[in-house]
Amino acid sequence: MPARTHPCSTRPDTAGVEVRLPWWAVALPAVAFAALLLLIAQPGQAHAATGDPAVGRLLERVVELLTR
Repeated sequence: MPARTHPCSTRPDTAGVEVRLPWWAVALPAVAFAALLLLIAQPGQAHAATGDPAVGRLLERVVELLTR
C-alpha cells in the first residue's frame, strides 16, 4: 500500500516567524516586576546610607508613578 503524501501548501512562505502570546504571558511578568519594585522601595522605610541617592530617587519615582 503506497503512503499518501501531503499536498503542497498554496500559501507563500513568510520571511519572519509570527508568534502570538496570550494576554497573561505579558501581564504576569509585568505584575511580578511591579510587585518586586514595591517590595524593594516601600515608602516610609529607611534606605541604605551607602547607596547612590539617584537610584533611590529613581525607585521612589517609579513607585509613585505605579501607585497613582
